[in-house]
Amino acid sequence: MKYDELKIGDLIAKIPIVQGGMGVGISLGGLAGTVAKAGGIGLISSAQIGFREADFDTDTKAANIRAIGKELAKARGIADGGIVGFNMMVALKYYEEYVRAAVAAGADVIVSGSGLPVDLPAYVKDSRTLIAPIVSTERSASTILKYWERKYQRTADFIVIEGPLAGGHLGFSDDQLNFYSKTEYDLEITKIIQLTGQYENRFGQRIPVIVAGGIDSREQVHEAFALGAAGVQVGTAFVTTVECDAHPAYKQAYLRAEASDIAIVKSPVGMPGRAIVNRFMKKVRDGQTLPPGRCHQCLKNCQPAAIPYCITERLIAAATGNVEEALLFCGANAYKADRITTVNAVIDSLMR
Repeated sequence: MKYDELKIGDLIAKIPIVQGGMGVGISLGGLAGTVAKAGGIGLISSAQIGFREADFDTDTKAANIRAIGKELAKARGIADGGIVGFNMMVALKYYEEYVRAAVAAGADVIVSGSGLPVDLPAYVKDSRTLIAPIVSTERSASTILKYWERKYQRTADFIVIEGPLAGGHLGFSDDQLNFYSKTEYDLEITKIIQLTGQYENRFGQRIPVIVAGGIDSREQVHEAFALGAAGVQVGTAFVTTVECDAHPAYKQAYLRAEASDIAIVKSPVGMPGRAIVNRFMKKVRDGQTLPPGRCHQCLKNCQPAAIPYCITERLIAAATGNVEEALLFCGANAYKADRITTVNAVIDSLMR
């Protein structure tokens, strides 16, 4: 089946794939730039993006802002004119500053979740950067679209629907994760697309809807488009590519994982997440508390003395290859990866 180009505002992606943002250090300029060059939309994760900067421990915010510019420039150098942007977590302590840094650097798009990005329009005002909230239910979509219309007299440029099979932090309660079968969630996607259509009519503009969460086959792509999606977002399938910025040991952890190794885990962010169960996660499940060695000011509402572990420390462990003591976020189908491949091969397997 041949799919239409993905048109978002005045941007056109020849291939309707958005590469999901994965932090810390998993989707940086290398992966995002390569996906953009292939015709999709590449997203850099801003989550503790400056972890390799010399002053990360002493001035985390400055290190992250500097790295935002560096990684976007790296992506641009690879992308050959393709579309590149950022995934920005609302839960980050310096969320506004990081969004403004991405806009100043010239990001084409910003996709924002892990909370509702209620004031994102203010941070991109008078720029060419296009914005999308990540939503998981019709209720969350309605909340953000109503708020943006009322306060900012604008709407989303596109929307990403992230389903219950996604990797990393999930926008669902434990009860919702148990409730949503594929049939039930397809109905939820349909409701969100119908809601989005109402805002298209009100604002006289197209609002493409991107479906995400566990997409790793042609069949799933076809099903998403059959529901009315204009594109799909894919994260996990890109991890085991040559071009992914992840440490080789991180990629090998995906290749070794069995279906039984992937589970819903508790995150200090306060949301459930999906990850590979390793030695570190078994300690957390056993009730061990692993206090942070240093606070890196990552989350708005974090109380270091009250959390079971530091998410920054454990994600940096993953990014630097200490995979048994790391938080290894992944999608529900990560266990299907059986070899190191390439970005182009992944796109071919999904779209052609």
